[in-house]
Amino acid sequence: MATTLDITTTYAGESAGKYIGAALLSANTIENGGVSVMPNVKFRSTIKRFDSEDLVKDASCDFTASGAITLTERVIEPKELDVNVLLCKKDFRSDWNAIEMGYSAYDVLPKSFQDFLLARMLGQVAEATEKSLWHGANANNGEFTGIFTEAMAQAGTGIPAGQVVAGSAITAANVIAEMGKVVDAIPARLYGKDGLKLYVSQNVARAYVRALGGFAAAGVGGAGTNAQGTQWYGIGAGLSFDGVPVFVANGLNNNEMLASTTENLYFGTGLLSDAQEVKIIDMAMIDGSQNVRFVMRYTAGTQIGILEDCVVYFID
Repeated sequence: MATTLDITTTYAGESAGKYIGAALLSANTIENGGVSVMPNVKFRSTIKRFDSEDLVKDASCDFTASGAITLTERVIEPKELDVNVLLCKKDFRSDWNAIEMGYSAYDVLPKSFQDFLLARMLGQVAEATEKSLWHGANANNGEFTGIFTEAMAQAGTGIPAGQVVAGSAITAANVIAEMGKVVDAIPARLYGKDGLKLYVSQNVARAYVRALGGFAAAGVGGAGTNAQGTQWYGIGAGLSFDGVPVFVANGLNNNEMLASTTENLYFGTGLLSDAQEVKIIDMAMIDGSQNVRFVMRYTAGTQIGILEDCVVYFID
């Protein structure tokens, strides 16, 4: 009698952190350090905010309390998410070598397909995480509230009206002027601060690179940076505008920008907690079927620490 091979593989604890980490930390904004990551948030975590004013006064011989201190907080509460995929091994018999499937009638899922499935799924989770990180809505299935979603909701209230810039359709001809509006709206206390970034969507970045290449009305010189035209820029190379680093956030929609510091934008997850797990489960040993289950469970959420330290640009 042929030996039945059980391919059930469980990744939990430390390994879970690695697999989930590959999924979440491959999201463009997180991977490139665009936000502050808060791991091990089991349920919720509080971001404390300290505000003070009028602390300095004329000196005297006596101790006289001065100024005002206000303590407030912002709460980050990651949402529970999962990935459940069900595959039938029978569907892969014609696509994979018989030796990979095993000679037994009790097929095993090909090892190469397991690897492909993991890589593919983790890539899709990373893409979904990037989109939700900026534009997700907690009420939507498979999403969590995004940073830009919160920024738009707070535009003109939590974020001062003077730091809400009316957007336009970005082109190479107007991109420098439009980016300039965002930088001009950055409050003095924030400009020049460590971690300050101008987060832009892909179409804004493309238009800016083209303008710098000298092939638009707003171009710098006739042949661009170092007389290399648009060839001067390589994906991943540093961009800046008026001294502010430009961060290309793939999760932003076209014609959107946000200026803030990395330390002010938070992504929270239970990434390193023991509850995280990634499993590939062969159901043959459980219910006798030829099904294989791919299971992921993780948590994710975002929060803006100080709303007044944001400048937001979008088309209303």
